[in-house]
Amino acid sequence: MHGTPHIVSDVMTHTVAAVGRGATFKEIVKLMQDWKISALPVLEGEGRVVGVVSEADLLPKEEFRDSDPDRSTQLSRLADLAKAGAVTAEELMTSPALTVRADATLAQAARTMARAKVKRLPVVDSVGLLEGVVSRADLLKVFLRTDEDMAEEVRREVVAYLFPAPGSNVRVAVREGVVTLAGRVRDTSLVPVAARLVRAVEGVVDVDFDLTGHGGQADAPADA
Repeated sequence: MHGTPHIVSDVMTHTVAAVGRGATFKEIVKLMQDWKISALPVLEGEGRVVGVVSEADLLPKEEFRDSDPDRSTQLSRLADLAKAGAVTAEELMTSPALTVRADATLAQAARTMARAKVKRLPVVDSVGLLEGVVSRADLLKVFLRTDEDMAEEVRREVVAYLFPAPGSNVRVAVREGVVTLAGRVRDTSLVPVAARLVRAVEGVVDVDFDLTGHGGQADAPADA
């Protein structure tokens, strides 16, 4: 699709807070508070990402502050107990860092976040140098597109390609991100293909159809 922000570099934050391996526990907490973020990349050298420190890495220090874990807890939560005694970013960080490239699609970034259950990903170049950060909120920016902008893309990239005139007369309407295609088409077997292509347009929430073939028979619901 043309003219839409569909890769990470289009939506990521370029100004990023980060720490070095030697950053102290309190420095990390203060930086998170100042920037209102839940995780920080850990850098070395010229800016290569070697790990990430998140709130989850910091919480064991508070959790085990006044407790004396039993043998079972000690065995099952060795990593958390180690972090409870950590004082620097190098000791606290999760490494290797889970990162994403700037040219990754938003769908790829979203899948990576969902599978790892993280809220933010450092964006790196081909050699691992930090370029920015992409968050869940950044990925949702595509849903701020206007209805008319999406309608124009659907007309240009889907309808004109699958249902060209003469022989087809398809109208496109978009309301609150829901796309409706209505009219007559020469080949209703293409409706499932249209459904997939319309849903691939960024910002689309859902798609409905009110299409009939040349015989006047309505198409089957498209669930593809």
